[in-house]
Amino acid sequence: MSANYHNPVHSVYGAGALLSLPTLLEGRRAALVTFPEARALGLLDRLASVLGDALACTLDQTRPNPDVAELAETYEWFWRTHADVEVIVAVGGGSAIDTAKALMVADDHGRFADLVAGLAGERPFVATRHKTLIAVPTTAGTGSEVTPWATIWDRERQKKYSLHLPQTWPTYAVIDPELMLSLPAAVTLQSGLDALSHALEAIWNVNANPLSDTFAVAAVQDMLEVLPQLMARLDDVDLRGRMALAALKAGMAFSNTKTALAHSISYEMTLRYGLPHGIACSFPLPMVLARAIGRRPDRDAVLAQALRMPLAEAPAQLAAFIESLGVKTRFADYGVGEDEAREMLRHAQGGARGRNFIGNDVEAQEA
Repeated sequence: MSANYHNPVHSVYGAGALLSLPTLLEGRRAALVTFPEARALGLLDRLASVLGDALACTLDQTRPNPDVAELAETYEWFWRTHADVEVIVAVGGGSAIDTAKALMVADDHGRFADLVAGLAGERPFVATRHKTLIAVPTTAGTGSEVTPWATIWDRERQKKYSLHLPQTWPTYAVIDPELMLSLPAAVTLQSGLDALSHALEAIWNVNANPLSDTFAVAAVQDMLEVLPQLMARLDDVDLRGRMALAALKAGMAFSNTKTALAHSISYEMTLRYGLPHGIACSFPLPMVLARAIGRRPDRDAVLAQALRMPLAEAPAQLAAFIESLGVKTRFADYGVGEDEAREMLRHAQGGARGRNFIGNDVEAQEA
């Protein structure tokens, strides 16, 4: 069997990896994109100290699930006033890194409306200018530091756009578990479950191959072991490091396969019900696993290897694992009725990510 695998991101991993930033910048000036709480946490001062004279500007007001209405003014200001800055250093969770990916590409005019029109498929967007991205995650889950994708929301139109261009791959990913020590329990859990979803979605995926499987299997096994321990010892830097490495492996897996049905479901749950992404993509995992089992013998074999349990028991055991962490696993638990759940599932199966699922040819069953 032949397999193709491509990931151009240079990853730097380990406690203290943040200090590699000056070397990676190679004398270039950088714009820092981070989250509002970075200042109160002391992270902004630390980053300013590490970057020194290389720091050209700071954008520290990124919001969860970046929306087109929030990004437009920032984007046009950035390309109007800092077009000469060569590098963006994005420090934060997936939303900060997604914001940076939106900021890193522009056409000749530098208008955000042109980028949105391209995302909406209204007219082609050609990135004639782009900046190097160094992604520094402060959560262990999104995988955005090793993928080209960014999720941009348009809540007014109730739409979700996926930005992915050849230019939106990060050049470097800097994974420093010390940056994750201040994460509260809720964010730790949500990001960890997001990573678990990435790994499983890379397995029950029409784009899976033996190379992506290697990363996905290791990620699932690591997260099932480490996440419960970490939730009990949030200040353990060793557990933070193991979780960060597991999330990195999951990112390396789905960087080639993309996500599948659980993520397709999650977008509707976030838009309609405001469910945090990590919960929205993980609560349906047992249901999707039940639909994946028996579809393809090769995928069954990889799932059994990853989960290390008989597949007949796996959906119930996975549900028990997720619920032991305080997350419910049924649509009804989130106020979604049977008819709406059934329709949401049908819609998700027809979405771009839903079509990656190996069981997509099956009619949506009772949710």
